[in-house]
Amino acid sequence: MWRFILTIFISIISIICLSGYASAQNENNRLITVFDRGDKRVFISNEKTLGKALNAEGINLDARDTVEPSVDETLVASEYHVNIYRARPVVVVDGSVRIKTISPYQTAKQIAKDVGIIIYDEDIVKLQQSIDFVNDGAGLVLTISRAKTLVLDLYGKKTEIHTWASTVEDLLTEKNIKLGINDRSSVLLSEVISSGMEIRVWREGKQTVSVDREIPITTRIVYDADRPIGYRAIQKKGVPGNRSVTYVLEIKDGVEISRTEIASIVTRQPTEQTEVIGIYNDGSGLTKSRGAQYFVDSKGVSHRETYYDLNMNRVMQSCNQGGFYSVRPDGAKVDAEGYIIVAANLAIYPRCSIVETSLGLAKVYDTGGFVARHPYGFDLATDWSIVDGI
Repeated sequence: MWRFILTIFISIISIICLSGYASAQNENNRLITVFDRGDKRVFISNEKTLGKALNAEGINLDARDTVEPSVDETLVASEYHVNIYRARPVVVVDGSVRIKTISPYQTAKQIAKDVGIIIYDEDIVKLQQSIDFVNDGAGLVLTISRAKTLVLDLYGKKTEIHTWASTVEDLLTEKNIKLGINDRSSVLLSEVISSGMEIRVWREGKQTVSVDREIPITTRIVYDADRPIGYRAIQKKGVPGNRSVTYVLEIKDGVEISRTEIASIVTRQPTEQTEVIGIYNDGSGLTKSRGAQYFVDSKGVSHRETYYDLNMNRVMQSCNQGGFYSVRPDGAKVDAEGYIIVAANLAIYPRCSIVETSLGLAKVYDTGGFVARHPYGFDLATDWSIVDGI
């Protein structure tokens, strides 16, 4: 009898849970799973933002806590996984400087930046649990071991650099600087490097010049099936890097006749940018089953849309793509910037121009015979026919 009662009880609980989940799906409620200091909490909310949902559930946040996604996140998906990083005591040890703070951040660079300390790529950092409870408390200790800082005057261009190299020769090797037969150094190559040192490298004879070149950011694209088609936003902004390039110039009769690169130093690494693109199709976007449809863009122009499935390597040699393309989760073929690959009338839409489609922003890479009958038509490249990922 007790087994029968237990079976009924478990069945009732399962039905209640399934009903709750179905309610979250059917009534546009959100199923939210919160991870907070090792604890897991699941609840349903119909609030508009994550912050309001947490507040309604009685989950209190300190002003220094960090939440991912942000508390300002608008709830549009059916389900969310939320991480709460609670602020805790951290002691930052930077040489003779000791700073006590309360920080929710998880990485050494984030913690240091929060207290106004810059960590360079060459510095060595260690983040560990405190073992000196009397002086540091029961939190974390961030220890920063600084690389040596010096000034390198490379063919007339001064740059502050950071290094763990032992000698001047080791430094030049580390920075990929090769001295030619006419190159000179202000200090011996065997001299031991110390912080604050200034090293000058120059070339006898021919003139040299150093210029800064920007290192472009790399972008990571995230496709969000809960965001509507047409949604495109930068989630995390990237920052370009910088490269100092030195050239040797040959000048004849006052005119530069040749320029040869002889050195290049990265003075700032670029940071990655994250961009979110929505791919939720509410039924108005082109689909494989529909095959063809008409789409009116924001300017009121009607486009007949169709799709095709071919290897796009050849046409992707244009627009600085180098043959690269990929297939996004809904089967649309896209370039490196996330633009859908389309064929169009090149007389109206020149190659590499950006256009609107029912599946989102696209870029023109190709054309076809259909433009004679449908001059404003678009043929969208997809993986819907062969489904081979190319």
